[in-house]
Amino acid sequence: MDLIWDGIREAFQLLIHGDRDLLEVAGLTLLISGAATAVSLLIGVTLGTLLALSRFFGRSIVISLVNSGMGLPPVVVGLFVALFLWRSGPLGSLGLIYTPYAIGIAQVLISLPITMGLTLAAVQGLNPRLRTQILALGASTPQMIWLLVKEARLGLLAAAMAGFGAVISEVGAAIMVGGNIEGETRVLTTATVLEVQRGNFDTAIAFSVILLALAFAVNLALTLIQQRRRPL
Repeated sequence: MDLIWDGIREAFQLLIHGDRDLLEVAGLTLLISGAATAVSLLIGVTLGTLLALSRFFGRSIVISLVNSGMGLPPVVVGLFVALFLWRSGPLGSLGLIYTPYAIGIAQVLISLPITMGLTLAAVQGLNPRLRTQILALGASTPQMIWLLVKEARLGLLAAAMAGFGAVISEVGAAIMVGGNIEGETRVLTTATVLEVQRGNFDTAIAFSVILLALAFAVNLALTLIQQRRRPL
């Protein structure tokens, strides 16, 4: 217990004194995870909505693949992204390996099945008659899709929270494609692993506390938006 309290005190001291390394790592963490979540939402909401409203041969198989992807191990994603971005890989000429962009790509692939699957569930959970009623009122297909997305907004905010939570807590892919380079690709999760390896458990706990606080702050903001004007 003393070690845990020492870590918590260390976290407060780092924050109070505005530790430069901590602020840099925390800022990069929030930037990469936030951008990856935004991109995965843009793609996932679009594809999830289209999948929910479409009917085609093999649709159940596609949905099964999406649902399976929601539990895709991040280290597997990191492995394949690394193979593609490695210098001898198909995209090696882009020079993205061991950069924040590589971490962002991996995080988008981790978050995408989650946002897509939860969007699919949210849109499918709407009253089936709503689509017909909207079209009967003279709305075009794009207008109908937009209104359905607005109606399912609570579920979409849940998708955003789940997607963000998946990527900000991820460590395996970040190390594999980012390399945990100080000042360039080190984020809170990889910094925590490094401090544990060094035996600096109090610092590792401090990074963990800050990571949890950051994740809580973002999800609290999204939750307040989600629950706004909702009955208790």
